[in-house]
Amino acid sequence: MNCPSRKLESGNSFIYSASVEMALYMTTATIELLVSVDSKVYLTVVLGEKSGKGAECVTVISFSVVCSMGTGTSRLYSALAKTLNSSAASQHPEYLVSPDPEHLEPIDPKELLEECRAVLHTRPPRYQRDFVDLRTDCSSTHPPIRVMQWNILAQALGEGKDNFVQCPVEALKWEERKCLILEEILAYQPDILCLQEVDHYFDTFQPLLSRLGYQGTFFPKPWSPCLDVEHNNGPDGCALFFLQNRFKLINSANIRLTAMTLKTNQVAIAQTLECKESGRQFCIAVTHLKARTGWERFRSAQGCDLLQNLQNITQGAKIPLIVCGDFNAEPTEEVYKHFASSSLNLNSAYKLLSADGQSEPPYTTWKIRTSGECRHTLDYIWYSKHALNVRSALDLLTEEQIGPNRLPSFNYPSDHLSLVCDFSFTEEPDGLL
Repeated sequence: MNCPSRKLESGNSFIYSASVEMALYMTTATIELLVSVDSKVYLTVVLGEKSGKGAECVTVISFSVVCSMGTGTSRLYSALAKTLNSSAASQHPEYLVSPDPEHLEPIDPKELLEECRAVLHTRPPRYQRDFVDLRTDCSSTHPPIRVMQWNILAQALGEGKDNFVQCPVEALKWEERKCLILEEILAYQPDILCLQEVDHYFDTFQPLLSRLGYQGTFFPKPWSPCLDVEHNNGPDGCALFFLQNRFKLINSANIRLTAMTLKTNQVAIAQTLECKESGRQFCIAVTHLKARTGWERFRSAQGCDLLQNLQNITQGAKIPLIVCGDFNAEPTEEVYKHFASSSLNLNSAYKLLSADGQSEPPYTTWKIRTSGECRHTLDYIWYSKHALNVRSALDLLTEEQIGPNRLPSFNYPSDHLSLVCDFSFTEEPDGLL
């Protein structure tokens, strides 16, 4: 269908734009969502009819304000992060990359950590976790690549839609929760950071992490549920950060996942990086698949689409691959089995923590909602087992540490646990460039 789309004539620059296409019986609809720098969301809908003569435009609904986004700044942001302007966030509508950190004043991680702890000084300390050594040899001559996978819980969902009935309301406030998130990141110092449910990219994570030496990319969901929440801070999506002093970006792809040929609301980012120490290349990907019971086939189709995209990007597994994500799927689901049996030769890193090396952890998320208690294994770090070794992995919290009220809490900022692994290249990897 080739229908004209009306343009907003106010001259505003847009932070991003995305579209959703739906098949509605005999009618097609194209929805465009645009967020302007004045922090308002605009919507246009184009409808068309299917007939033997082809699609024809029926009507165009003009732009209307859907909701206003949160505009408040925080103590942490105002103290440590450079003020944002629209140009840094609108260089490309669907490929959002951090500005060159050379133009930003660096900050000391210790200074940021101290400020986080000052904000949290009246709260109980963050949970402490230990790394488990998984090395079978010590042959690697280069420092490991530390990767963190984490669904950090979108702020709009945490306060507005997820109904964490046992979590104190104060523990969900962004002023404190963001400090706990940053403290977790600073404590484990990942070289690569893969996040889901990020709805404070532009005002928190991008400016702060850029000044810590990371280059970031953000890909929002085309139709984020965060936008349904009053006083939201914009859409949530996936974010990928890597340290620029360790890696060089070779290629990047933002992937809108499909299911049964239909474009969906879920996304992925895949980037090919080159290690500056060794010159070796690898691909790192982050994704967040469709949630909820009853959507198993849908998730399976999304997973197959992602695998096909990664097959093309890695040239049929010639380039080593690491895939991080909240798959919203237990190990018994088809999408898990697709990844485990893929021709990309992937293994799940956290299986290595089990006694037999074949079992996933008992949980990566544990929460209590109005519908009851939920304990599931949904988050994974997959890696090319022919080309990469897992040197260590961060152990999970015990039931005793988590406590009877589960997650999130004053001790932990998300309903999902972070996963952290140290990787090294095999000495003679198969299929490397």
